[in-house]
Amino acid sequence: MEEIVLMKGNEAIAHAAIRCGADGYFGYPITPQSEVLETLAEEKPWETTGMVVLQAESEVASINMVYGGAATGKRVLTSSSSPGVSLMQEGISYIAGAELPCLIVNVMRGGPGLGPIQPSQADYFQSVKGGGHGDYRLIVLAPASVQEMADFVDLAFELAFKYRNPAMILSDGIIGQMMEKVTLPPFKPRRTEEEIMAECPWATTGRKNGRRPNIVTSLELDPAEMEKRNIHLQEKYKEIEANEVRYEEINCEDAEYLFVAFGSCARIAQKAMEDARAEGIKVGLLRPITLWPFPYKAIAERAKGLKGILSVEINAGQMVEDIKLAVEGNVPVAHFGRLGGIVPAPDEVVEALKQKVMQ
Repeated sequence: MEEIVLMKGNEAIAHAAIRCGADGYFGYPITPQSEVLETLAEEKPWETTGMVVLQAESEVASINMVYGGAATGKRVLTSSSSPGVSLMQEGISYIAGAELPCLIVNVMRGGPGLGPIQPSQADYFQSVKGGGHGDYRLIVLAPASVQEMADFVDLAFELAFKYRNPAMILSDGIIGQMMEKVTLPPFKPRRTEEEIMAECPWATTGRKNGRRPNIVTSLELDPAEMEKRNIHLQEKYKEIEANEVRYEEINCEDAEYLFVAFGSCARIAQKAMEDARAEGIKVGLLRPITLWPFPYKAIAERAKGLKGILSVEINAGQMVEDIKLAVEGNVPVAHFGRLGGIVPAPDEVVEALKQKVMQ
Protein backbone atom coordinates (compact mmCIF):
# COMPACT_ATOMS: atom_id res chain seq x y z
CA MET A 1 0.00 0.00 0.00
CA GLU A 2 1.33 3.44 -0.93
CA GLU A 3 2.35 5.69 1.93
CA ILE A 4 1.24 9.28 1.32
CA VAL A 5 2.42 11.95 3.76
CA LEU A 6 2.53 15.73 4.00
CA MET A 7 6.07 17.09 4.33
CA LYS A 8 8.60 19.69 3.26
CA GLY A 9 10.87 19.14 0.29
CA ASN A 10 13.90 18.97 2.55
CA GLU A 11 12.20 16.33 4.69
CA ALA A 12 11.35 14.34 1.54
CA ILE A 13 15.05 14.25 0.62
CA ALA A 14 15.90 12.78 4.02
CA HIS A 15 13.15 10.15 4.02
CA ALA A 16 13.93 9.13 0.44
CA ALA A 17 17.63 8.76 1.25
CA ILE A 18 16.82 6.34 4.07
CA ARG A 19 14.37 4.36 1.95
CA CYS A 20 16.65 4.23 -1.11
CA GLY A 21 19.36 2.40 0.78
CA ALA A 22 21.78 5.24 1.42
CA ASP A 23 24.79 4.14 3.44
CA GLY A 24 25.85 7.53 4.73
CA TYR A 25 25.02 11.22 4.97
CA PHE A 26 27.62 13.84 5.87
CA GLY A 27 26.52 17.47 6.09
CA TYR A 28 26.52 20.78 7.87
CA PRO A 29 23.46 22.93 8.69
CA ILE A 30 22.70 26.02 6.62
CA THR A 31 19.36 27.65 5.85
CA PRO A 32 17.20 26.87 3.88
CA GLN A 33 18.20 23.19 3.79
CA SER A 34 18.85 22.40 7.46
CA GLU A 35 15.77 20.16 7.71
CA VAL A 36 17.59 17.47 5.70
CA LEU A 37 20.07 16.89 8.52
CA GLU A 38 17.48 17.58 11.22
CA THR A 39 15.08 14.99 9.80
CA LEU A 40 17.79 12.38 9.49
CA ALA A 41 18.78 13.03 13.12
CA GLU A 42 15.14 12.62 14.19
CA GLU A 43 14.62 9.42 12.19
CA LYS A 44 17.83 7.76 13.53
CA PRO A 45 18.32 5.45 10.55
CA TRP A 46 21.50 4.05 12.09
CA GLU A 47 19.19 2.10 14.41
CA THR A 48 17.04 0.69 11.60
CA THR A 49 18.89 0.52 8.28
CA GLY A 50 22.45 1.07 9.49
CA MET A 51 22.80 4.36 7.63
CA VAL A 52 25.51 6.61 9.05
CA VAL A 53 24.43 10.22 9.72
CA LEU A 54 27.14 12.65 10.73
CA GLN A 55 27.19 16.41 11.20
CA ALA A 56 30.65 17.41 10.02
CA GLU A 57 32.56 20.39 11.36
CA SER A 58 32.22 22.24 8.04
CA GLU A 59 31.11 21.89 4.44
CA VAL A 60 34.73 21.26 3.44
CA ALA A 61 34.88 18.33 5.85
CA SER A 62 31.51 16.95 4.75
CA ILE A 63 32.36 16.78 1.04
CA ASN A 64 35.65 15.05 1.80
CA MET A 65 33.80 12.53 3.94
CA VAL A 66 31.57 11.94 0.93
CA TYR A 67 34.74 11.46 -1.15
CA GLY A 68 35.98 8.78 1.24
CA GLY A 69 32.62 7.00 1.46
CA ALA A 70 32.12 7.07 -2.30
CA ALA A 71 35.58 5.59 -2.84
CA THR A 72 34.44 2.44 -1.03
CA GLY A 73 31.42 2.01 -3.31
CA LYS A 74 28.90 3.15 -0.71
CA ARG A 75 25.77 5.19 -1.46
CA VAL A 76 26.65 8.49 0.20
CA LEU A 77 25.24 12.00 0.01
CA THR A 78 25.49 15.50 1.39
CA SER A 79 23.26 18.55 1.29
CA SER A 80 23.87 22.26 1.64
CA SER A 81 22.87 25.65 0.33
CA SER A 82 24.65 28.07 -1.97
CA PRO A 83 27.56 29.39 0.18
CA GLY A 84 28.08 25.92 1.60
CA VAL A 85 28.24 24.36 -1.87
CA SER A 86 30.81 27.02 -2.79
CA LEU A 87 33.01 25.64 -0.02
CA MET A 88 32.59 22.13 -1.43
CA GLN A 89 33.77 22.95 -4.95
CA GLU A 90 37.34 21.64 -4.61
CA GLY A 91 36.09 18.36 -3.17
CA ILE A 92 33.43 18.02 -5.88
CA SER A 93 36.11 18.45 -8.54
CA TYR A 94 38.23 15.76 -6.84
CA ILE A 95 35.25 13.37 -6.75
CA ALA A 96 34.49 14.00 -10.43
CA GLY A 97 38.16 13.52 -11.32
CA ALA A 98 38.30 10.24 -9.41
CA GLU A 99 35.05 9.13 -11.13
CA LEU A 100 33.13 8.40 -7.95
CA PRO A 101 29.34 8.22 -7.61
CA CYS A 102 27.64 10.33 -4.96
CA LEU A 103 24.70 12.69 -4.44
CA ILE A 104 24.98 16.39 -3.63
CA VAL A 105 21.81 18.34 -2.78
CA ASN A 106 21.86 22.12 -3.20
CA VAL A 107 18.84 24.03 -1.89
CA MET A 108 19.66 27.43 -3.36
CA ARG A 109 19.45 30.75 -1.50
CA GLY A 110 20.22 34.29 -2.60
CA GLY A 111 23.64 35.75 -3.23
CA PRO A 112 26.32 36.65 -4.07
CA GLY A 113 28.08 36.36 -0.74
CA LEU A 114 25.99 35.34 2.25
CA GLY A 115 22.94 36.86 0.60
CA PRO A 116 19.46 36.35 2.07
CA ILE A 117 17.97 33.07 3.20
CA GLN A 118 15.20 33.54 0.64
CA PRO A 119 15.08 31.34 -2.50
CA SER A 120 17.13 31.89 -5.62
CA GLN A 121 18.21 30.06 -8.77
CA ALA A 122 21.51 31.86 -9.08
CA ASP A 123 23.67 28.73 -8.63
CA TYR A 124 22.97 27.58 -12.18
CA PHE A 125 26.43 28.63 -13.38
CA GLN A 126 28.10 27.09 -10.34
CA SER A 127 26.32 23.75 -10.62
CA VAL A 128 25.65 23.26 -14.32
CA LYS A 129 28.90 24.70 -15.65
CA GLY A 130 31.05 23.20 -12.90
CA GLY A 131 32.03 25.60 -10.13
CA GLY A 132 35.24 23.81 -9.29
CA HIS A 133 38.48 23.59 -11.27
CA GLY A 134 39.12 21.45 -14.33
CA ASP A 135 37.04 20.03 -17.17
CA TYR A 136 34.31 18.07 -15.41
CA ARG A 137 30.52 17.80 -15.33
CA LEU A 138 27.86 17.00 -12.76
CA ILE A 139 24.62 15.26 -13.62
CA VAL A 140 22.12 17.91 -12.45
CA LEU A 141 18.44 17.22 -11.73
CA ALA A 142 16.04 20.12 -11.05
CA PRO A 143 12.90 19.11 -9.09
CA ALA A 144 9.76 21.22 -9.40
CA SER A 145 7.79 19.60 -6.59
CA VAL A 146 8.23 17.94 -3.22
CA GLN A 147 7.36 14.64 -4.91
CA GLU A 148 10.26 15.07 -7.30
CA MET A 149 12.56 15.87 -4.37
CA ALA A 150 11.80 12.35 -3.13
CA ASP A 151 11.81 10.69 -6.55
CA PHE A 152 15.08 12.20 -7.69
CA VAL A 153 17.11 10.77 -4.81
CA ASP A 154 16.91 7.24 -6.21
CA LEU A 155 17.28 8.51 -9.79
CA ALA A 156 20.36 10.53 -8.87
CA PHE A 157 21.99 7.51 -7.24
CA GLU A 158 21.08 5.35 -10.23
CA LEU A 159 22.69 7.77 -12.70
CA ALA A 160 25.68 8.40 -10.44
CA PHE A 161 26.54 4.72 -10.23
CA LYS A 162 25.71 4.03 -13.88
CA TYR A 163 28.26 6.60 -15.03
CA ARG A 164 30.57 6.75 -12.00
CA ASN A 165 29.92 10.46 -11.72
CA PRO A 166 28.65 12.79 -8.98
CA ALA A 167 25.01 13.81 -9.36
CA MET A 168 23.32 16.90 -7.95
CA ILE A 169 19.74 17.67 -7.05
CA LEU A 170 19.55 21.43 -7.66
CA SER A 171 16.56 22.73 -5.74
CA ASP A 172 15.80 26.09 -4.11
CA GLY A 173 14.34 27.50 -0.94
CA ILE A 174 10.79 27.36 -2.31
CA ILE A 175 10.76 23.62 -3.02
CA GLY A 176 12.89 22.89 0.05
CA GLN A 177 10.53 24.67 2.45
CA MET A 178 7.11 24.17 0.87
CA MET A 179 4.83 21.34 2.04
CA GLU A 180 3.01 18.99 -0.32
CA LYS A 181 1.63 15.47 -0.36
CA VAL A 182 4.34 12.93 -1.14
CA THR A 183 4.25 9.26 -1.98
CA LEU A 184 7.42 7.94 -0.38
CA PRO A 185 9.43 5.27 -2.20
CA PRO A 186 9.47 1.72 -0.85
CA PHE A 187 12.37 0.62 1.31
CA LYS A 188 15.33 -0.83 -0.55
CA PRO A 189 17.63 -3.21 1.28
CA ARG A 190 21.15 -1.92 1.77
CA ARG A 191 23.67 -3.77 -0.36
CA THR A 192 25.91 -6.37 1.18
CA GLU A 193 29.69 -6.06 0.95
CA GLU A 194 29.64 -8.80 -1.67
CA GLU A 195 27.07 -6.90 -3.74
CA ILE A 196 29.11 -3.70 -3.47
CA MET A 197 32.24 -5.50 -4.66
CA ALA A 198 30.34 -6.99 -7.62
CA GLU A 199 28.75 -3.67 -8.57
CA CYS A 200 31.82 -1.52 -7.87
CA PRO A 201 34.99 -3.48 -8.74
CA TRP A 202 36.86 -0.15 -8.76
CA ALA A 203 36.11 0.53 -5.09
CA THR A 204 38.86 0.51 -2.50
CA THR A 205 38.10 -1.82 0.39
CA GLY A 206 41.40 -2.00 2.24
CA ARG A 207 43.94 -4.81 2.18
CA LYS A 208 42.25 -8.21 2.25
CA ASN A 209 44.00 -11.59 2.17
CA GLY A 210 47.26 -9.84 1.36
CA ARG A 211 45.79 -8.29 -1.81
CA ARG A 212 46.66 -4.68 -2.53
CA PRO A 213 43.54 -2.48 -2.44
CA ASN A 214 42.39 -0.37 -5.37
CA ILE A 215 43.81 3.13 -5.30
CA VAL A 216 41.22 5.85 -5.85
CA THR A 217 42.66 9.22 -6.83
CA SER A 218 42.34 12.14 -9.24
CA LEU A 219 46.10 12.73 -9.23
CA GLU A 220 48.18 12.03 -12.34
CA LEU A 221 51.67 13.52 -12.66
CA ASP A 222 52.26 12.41 -16.27
CA PRO A 223 50.66 15.01 -18.61
CA ALA A 224 50.14 12.41 -21.35
CA GLU A 225 48.31 10.11 -18.95
CA MET A 226 46.31 13.04 -17.57
CA GLU A 227 45.24 13.94 -21.08
CA LYS A 228 44.07 10.35 -21.64
CA ARG A 229 42.06 10.56 -18.43
CA ASN A 230 40.48 13.84 -19.50
CA ILE A 231 39.64 12.48 -22.94
CA HIS A 232 38.00 9.50 -21.26
CA LEU A 233 35.91 11.85 -19.12
CA GLN A 234 34.80 13.86 -22.15
CA GLU A 235 33.75 10.67 -23.94
CA LYS A 236 31.73 9.67 -20.89
CA TYR A 237 30.04 13.06 -20.81
CA LYS A 238 29.07 12.68 -24.48
CA GLU A 239 27.45 9.35 -23.60
CA ILE A 240 25.48 10.98 -20.79
CA GLU A 241 24.37 13.78 -23.13
CA ALA A 242 23.19 11.21 -25.66
CA ASN A 243 21.20 9.10 -23.21
CA GLU A 244 20.05 11.05 -20.16
CA VAL A 245 18.35 14.28 -21.29
CA ARG A 246 15.04 14.77 -19.49
CA TYR A 247 12.45 17.53 -19.91
CA GLU A 248 8.72 18.21 -19.80
CA GLU A 249 6.60 20.05 -22.39
CA ILE A 250 3.18 21.58 -21.67
CA ASN A 251 0.89 23.10 -24.34
CA CYS A 252 3.71 23.33 -26.86
CA GLU A 253 1.92 21.83 -29.86
CA ASP A 254 0.21 25.06 -30.99
CA ALA A 255 2.49 27.51 -29.17
CA GLU A 256 3.65 30.72 -30.83
CA TYR A 257 5.72 31.68 -27.78
CA LEU A 258 7.57 29.58 -25.26
CA PHE A 259 8.46 29.87 -21.58
CA VAL A 260 11.54 27.93 -20.51
CA ALA A 261 11.85 27.54 -16.74
CA PHE A 262 13.15 25.00 -14.23
CA GLY A 263 12.37 24.09 -10.63
CA SER A 264 10.02 26.37 -8.73
CA CYS A 265 10.02 28.90 -11.57
CA ALA A 266 8.46 26.29 -13.84
CA ARG A 267 5.41 26.26 -11.55
CA ILE A 268 5.16 30.05 -11.76
CA ALA A 269 5.66 29.95 -15.53
CA GLN A 270 2.93 27.33 -15.89
CA LYS A 271 0.41 29.61 -14.15
CA ALA A 272 1.63 32.51 -16.31
CA MET A 273 1.12 30.33 -19.38
CA GLU A 274 -2.46 29.58 -18.33
CA ASP A 275 -3.15 33.29 -17.73
CA ALA A 276 -1.62 34.25 -21.09
CA ARG A 277 -3.69 31.64 -22.91
CA ALA A 278 -6.80 33.02 -21.22
CA GLU A 279 -5.91 36.31 -22.96
CA GLY A 280 -5.56 34.53 -26.30
CA ILE A 281 -1.74 34.39 -26.31
CA LYS A 282 -0.57 30.94 -27.40
CA VAL A 283 2.24 30.13 -24.99
CA GLY A 284 3.84 26.79 -24.18
CA LEU A 285 6.18 25.71 -21.41
CA LEU A 286 9.33 23.64 -21.68
CA ARG A 287 10.77 22.57 -18.33
CA PRO A 288 14.31 21.17 -18.30
CA ILE A 289 14.45 18.37 -15.73
CA THR A 290 18.12 17.68 -16.35
CA LEU A 291 19.98 20.98 -16.35
CA TRP A 292 22.97 18.92 -17.40
CA PRO A 293 22.70 17.32 -19.78
CA PHE A 294 20.69 20.31 -21.04
CA PRO A 295 17.85 19.72 -23.57
CA TYR A 296 19.48 21.71 -26.38
CA LYS A 297 17.98 19.60 -29.17
CA ALA A 298 14.47 19.66 -27.71
CA ILE A 299 14.53 23.46 -27.41
CA ALA A 300 15.99 23.84 -30.90
CA GLU A 301 13.28 21.62 -32.36
CA ARG A 302 10.49 23.36 -30.43
CA ALA A 303 11.82 26.78 -31.45
CA LYS A 304 11.02 26.13 -35.12
CA GLY A 305 8.13 28.40 -36.03
CA LEU A 306 8.08 30.24 -32.71
CA LYS A 307 7.87 34.01 -32.50
CA GLY A 308 9.95 34.21 -29.33
CA ILE A 309 11.16 32.56 -26.12
CA LEU A 310 11.22 33.91 -22.56
CA SER A 311 13.57 32.33 -20.02
CA VAL A 312 12.05 32.67 -16.55
CA GLU A 313 14.57 32.36 -13.70
CA ILE A 314 15.10 33.69 -10.18
CA ASN A 315 18.44 35.21 -11.12
CA ALA A 316 19.98 37.83 -13.40
CA GLY A 317 20.05 35.54 -16.44
CA GLN A 318 21.99 32.28 -16.43
CA MET A 319 20.05 29.46 -18.10
CA VAL A 320 19.12 31.96 -20.83
CA GLU A 321 22.66 31.59 -22.20
CA ASP A 322 22.08 27.89 -22.88
CA ILE A 323 18.72 28.63 -24.51
CA LYS A 324 20.42 31.08 -26.86
CA LEU A 325 23.02 28.46 -27.71
CA ALA A 326 20.23 26.00 -28.49
CA VAL A 327 18.36 28.24 -30.92
CA GLU A 328 21.49 29.75 -32.54
CA GLY A 329 19.82 33.11 -33.17
CA ASN A 330 16.92 31.63 -35.15
CA VAL A 331 14.31 33.02 -32.74
CA PRO A 332 14.36 35.99 -30.31
CA VAL A 333 15.22 34.98 -26.72
CA ALA A 334 14.71 37.22 -23.67
CA HIS A 335 15.15 36.76 -19.94
CA PHE A 336 12.97 37.70 -17.00
CA GLY A 337 13.92 37.23 -13.39
CA ARG A 338 13.77 38.76 -9.94
CA LEU A 339 16.76 39.15 -7.63
CA GLY A 340 17.55 39.36 -3.93
CA GLY A 341 15.25 36.49 -2.98
CA ILE A 342 12.12 38.04 -4.51
CA VAL A 343 9.98 35.44 -6.28
CA PRO A 344 8.32 36.59 -9.52
CA ALA A 345 4.54 36.53 -9.78
CA PRO A 346 2.73 35.00 -12.80
CA ASP A 347 1.33 38.38 -13.90
CA GLU A 348 4.89 39.77 -13.97
CA VAL A 349 5.92 36.92 -16.25
CA VAL A 350 3.03 37.59 -18.63
CA GLU A 351 3.89 41.29 -18.70
CA ALA A 352 7.55 40.47 -19.38
CA LEU A 353 6.45 38.30 -22.31
CA LYS A 354 4.48 41.21 -23.76
CA GLN A 355 7.21 43.79 -23.19
CA LYS A 356 10.36 41.79 -23.98
CA VAL A 357 9.24 39.25 -26.57
CA MET A 358 6.00 40.26 -28.26
CA GLN A 359 6.89 43.87 -29.05
